[in-house]
Amino acid sequence: MAVKRKKPGDDGRKVVAENPKARYDFHILETLEAGLVRTGTEVKSMRAGKAAIREAYVRVERGEAWVMGMNVATYEQGNVFNHEPDRTRKLLLHRREIEGLHVHVTRKGNTIIPLSLYFREGRAKLSIGVARGKDKGDKRQAMAERDMKRQLDRDMKQRD
Repeated sequence: MAVKRKKPGDDGRKVVAENPKARYDFHILETLEAGLVRTGTEVKSMRAGKAAIREAYVRVERGEAWVMGMNVATYEQGNVFNHEPDRTRKLLLHRREIEGLHVHVTRKGNTIIPLSLYFREGRAKLSIGVARGKDKGDKRQAMAERDMKRQLDRDMKQRD
């Protein structure tokens, strides 16, 4: 049996969907990796890259964490047992992690948002972050820093 060797810096992730606006609109205070409870044809649809987490958020209710607003398109070759695209999905976390998330969310201005959806070692995972919203000044500052970095990279490239 052949052993699959990892490349340096490769953590075995196959990214399905990312939330690019998350780091632009929010300060990420803490990140966690959570498993997902899936049904039926969701896995095949996710492997085909048919998932969106842009409008999704996480809610903690009665000691359980749920992701709301995550869209996983129905599987095209599915049958009558195809899944509902916008259903609420349960997150698999340890009790202490859920309690910690609940403490963060009860603070004013904090929310939990998905950052990326990916497969690791064949299992679907959702990277979630405890976030606090940025105001316009913070967003402008982030844009200015990004533009400065781009300009520096251009200048360095021209010197070479």
